Amino acid sequence: MKQVKQIVVVLLLFVATTSFVNAQSKVAHIDVTQLLSAMPEMKAAEAELKKLQETYNADIQASMTELRNKFTQYQNEAGAKSKEENDKRAVELQGFEKNIGEAQQAAQQEFQKKQAELFAPISEKAKTAIEKVAAAQGFDYVIDAQAGGGLIVAKGKDLLADVKKQLGF
Repeated sequence: MKQVKQIVVVLLLFVATTSFVNAQSKVAHIDVTQLLSAMPEMKAAEAELKKLQETYNADIQASMTELRNKFTQYQNEAGAKSKEENDKRAVELQGFEKNIGEAQQAAQQEFQKKQAELFAPISEKAKTAIEKVAAAQGFDYVIDAQAGGGLIVAKGKDLLADVKKQLGF
């Protein structure tokens, strides 16, 4: 009787395992970063961001040059000025330096805001195209194949070419 129970349990486990294997979902992969970098919209957004970054850098560099020039001027004139005047100038330079730091922070925040504003619609367009291609080809899951993205084996179908085709490039 014990052997019959063991055989029944083994058969049930075998049937369950076989059913699970047969019910596996179809999985595909795509390197989303590669897709995004190939999109013309992304190239235009990156060019716009580069131009914005260069503008911010030029403004900050101009302020830094002005600070260095004032520092040199005040240092050269320090001997001819009173201690009170030199202390006042030191406070002025510290305030100017603080303002530059705040401007750098504000520029970084504006840059990140602009980056998010430009990249969001591009990412959404890519996601929509991936979803359409995956649905059309019957894939249940699409995994990002980027290195370090958690994918160990990428033997499934790569959807990059099909998604690019869906996007028209």
